[in-house]
Amino acid sequence: MPDRRREVYPEASDAQWGDWRWQARQMLGTLDELSARFPLTDEERAGVGAADARFRLGITPYYLALADPRHFWCPIRRQAIPLPAEARAAPGEARDPLGEDAMRPTPAIVHRYPDRVLLLATDRCTVYCRHCTRRRLTGGGEGELSRSALRAAVAYLRLHPEVRDVLVSGGDPLLLSDERLEELLSEIASVPSVEMIRIGTRAPVTCPMRVTPALARLLRAFAPLFVVTHFNHPREITQEAAAACERLVDAGVPVENQTVLLRRLNSSARTIADLNRRLLMLRVRPYYLHQGDVAEGTDHLRTPLSAGIAILEALRGHTTGLAVPHLAVDLPGGGGKITLQPDYVLEKAPGAWTFRNFRGERYVYPEPAERDCSCPYEEVFYSPGFGGSAGQGDATKRPVIEPASPKSTA
Repeated sequence: MPDRRREVYPEASDAQWGDWRWQARQMLGTLDELSARFPLTDEERAGVGAADARFRLGITPYYLALADPRHFWCPIRRQAIPLPAEARAAPGEARDPLGEDAMRPTPAIVHRYPDRVLLLATDRCTVYCRHCTRRRLTGGGEGELSRSALRAAVAYLRLHPEVRDVLVSGGDPLLLSDERLEELLSEIASVPSVEMIRIGTRAPVTCPMRVTPALARLLRAFAPLFVVTHFNHPREITQEAAAACERLVDAGVPVENQTVLLRRLNSSARTIADLNRRLLMLRVRPYYLHQGDVAEGTDHLRTPLSAGIAILEALRGHTTGLAVPHLAVDLPGGGGKITLQPDYVLEKAPGAWTFRNFRGERYVYPEPAERDCSCPYEEVFYSPGFGGSAGQGDATKRPVIEPASPKSTA
């Protein structure tokens, strides 16, 4: 489909369109603003009105320009524009579907797993996705992480040296300025026990102009740092989005993707396979395929669990394993993530297991005669002073990495 930028925002200059701050300031957040730029159906108008009191509406001009005005089931349109069903809570849905609020020892920290935490940096996003699991937060009211909240979060990390991995999310942390983001990352990286940082962001998808060369250099300076983004459909992989992802990877920032299964939007093996192959062409690793969380008002978007398993079944053996993500279910109430896959085991016997392959053919894998799986060298490698133990010596200190010098154009 041709670029609709000039049709949707004819008054925007190239400089404005390419400025992420302009995109953020021009987000469409009311029925009047949206209907002036996009032909809404009566159902969508009712959806905006019904959902208004429950969850924010907000769409960047860039993302709206990707929406198909002629097709109600356009995946961009359905992710960004609410329907009346969103105002109804189905049985089993919850305001806090993952039980995160009970795991917040400080306002900014969610500590569910032993060695990693979630750090909530802001309640703002570049697009308020209608399937959002944290709509209680991104609905507004939390705001940007204050300096006092940041100090409390860092103090908590220092008191919990078992935490080695910090996922910075929200909201979208890339809506912070470079200066504020650098301050936040510097504070996290100053904690000796933190070994790596992840940033969860949808900016490469919904506002790719945010990924500037300066931002890529900033993130690279805090290696090991991973960007985890959120493409849900091949339609979202535009030239601008591709350039944003490649800018990060070229700077030395690994990028992984988490896709949420959305009923009738991407709930087919054809769409998921196409999406993941395109991501790999950008050197973005498809990591998780998420079953939708049971957040209030999202029942109409969630798929049966069997749908995700069927998609994996259709992918396995027919495309590279790099394009086959983990199918993850975040258990309601704070149970944490589990992964599902098709059942390839046909029989378990004492001496052998029998499997089927992706064609349905039977194969027997013989068990070894020896069963001892202990590792004798662990006593040496993880002994005090040897250097293999986590937290010992200089091997686990965060490296200081200078930004890469610009490539010569001579």
